[in-house]
Amino acid sequence: MTVTVETAGVLPDTIYDSLRRGIVDQSHAPGSMITESLVASLFGVARPTARLSIERLVGEGLLRRENHRAARVPELDRADIIDIFDNRSIIETEAAAALARLGSVPLPAVRAHDALLHDVETNAPFAANDTAFHRFLVEGQPSPRLARLHSLLMGEVELCIGQIQADQLRQPETVAREHQAILDAIVARDPTEAARLTREHIRSSRDALVARWDAGHDG
Repeated sequence: MTVTVETAGVLPDTIYDSLRRGIVDQSHAPGSMITESLVASLFGVARPTARLSIERLVGEGLLRRENHRAARVPELDRADIIDIFDNRSIIETEAAAALARLGSVPLPAVRAHDALLHDVETNAPFAANDTAFHRFLVEGQPSPRLARLHSLLMGEVELCIGQIQADQLRQPETVAREHQAILDAIVARDPTEAARLTREHIRSSRDALVARWDAGHDG
C-alpha cells in the first residue's frame, strides 16, 4: 500500500485514520502484519508515535496482537462471522425498537444515510457510511450501556463490512433501501417492524459473508 501523506509533523490521528481506511478497504489484507517499524517508515515518524496508532486499532478490534508478536489484521473464520453478526443483531434490533418506541431518528444517522445515498449515486465506496449509520442509530437510543456494548463489536463489524464491499457481496443500492425501511419503521413508531427489518438486514450481510467463506473453504 502506498501512503501519500506529508511526513513532516504527521499526527497520530492522521496515521490512525490512514491505517484504518487501509484495513477496512482491504488494502491491508486479512493476515497482514502491521509493525511499528513499517508504520514508522511509511509515515516518517518515530516508533512510539507509530505504536500509539497501532494500539488504538488493536483496542478497536481492527488489529490483533498476541504476546510478544506484531499486530496483524484479523482473519475471521466462519464461527467468528456468525458470532459477530448474531451479537450485533441482538444489540441493534433492541436499539431500533427503542428508537421506534420514541419515534425518534438520530440526526447523525440520517446524515450517514444521506451520505450512503450519495455513495450509491457516485459509485463510491460505501462501507464507512454504512458503518456510521448503524453506529449512530445505536448511539442515539437511550441506553449508554447498550451503546458501549455495541462499540466493542464495531471494529470487527467494520472489518466484515469492508469485506462485503471489497468482494461486492451486497449491492449498495440494496443496503441503502434496507436502511430507509428501518428509518421508516422508526418514524412510524413500530418497534416490532423496526426490529424485524434490522434483524433481516444484518442476517443478509452475515449470510453473504458465510457463503463466501464456505465457497473458499469447500473441501
